[in-house]
Amino acid sequence: MRFRAATEHDVEAVAALHADSWRRTYRGAYSDAFLDGDVFADRLTVWSARLAQPSNDHFTIVADDGDSIVGFAHTILDQHPELGALLENLHVSSAEKGRGVGTRLMGESARELAARRLGSGLFLTVLEQNTAAQAFYDARGGARVARRIGGPFPGGGTAPVFVYAWSTPAQLLGRD
Repeated sequence: MRFRAATEHDVEAVAALHADSWRRTYRGAYSDAFLDGDVFADRLTVWSARLAQPSNDHFTIVADDGDSIVGFAHTILDQHPELGALLENLHVSSAEKGRGVGTRLMGESARELAARRLGSGLFLTVLEQNTAAQAFYDARGGARVARRIGGPFPGGGTAPVFVYAWSTPAQLLGRD
C-alpha cells in the first residue's frame, strides 16, 4: 500500500469512493433522493475543483494499492482559531476497513499538517449516527469537544454531529 498526495489523475477514483462511502454510511442524515441520485456527479465536480492544482490551503492524501484508490483523507488548513486544521474527509473502501488504512491516512495527514503548520491542531466532525467512526476516532485519541447540528448537507438536510479534536496531531503518528 502506498500513501501519496492526490493528483488530478485521481479525481474519478476519489469521487467514486466518496460517493460509495456516502451511500453506505450517510443514509438517514443525507436525503435519500440525493443518495439515490447521481452522487458521483456531485462528488466529481467537487474533486475536480479540489485536485485541479496544488494548493497552499488544503491537501489530499490517497491510499493506493497499486490497482485502485482504497482510501483518502482531505485536510483544510487554518479552519478554526483554536482547533486548527479540518480533516474534512476520511473515507476508506468497505473492503479495506479494519486493515489499518484509515489509521495510516490519519497519520500521513498529521505528518503533512506538521510539515505545513507546525503546532496546528486537527479536528473533524462525525455524524452522531456514525458510531463506528466515533469508536475509530476514540481509539486514536480524539477528544470529543462539541456536539452541534451539521449541515446543510449536499442534497439538503441537517443532522447532529460530534466534533473530535487532536491538539497535538503527532498523537496520530505510529498508531495501529
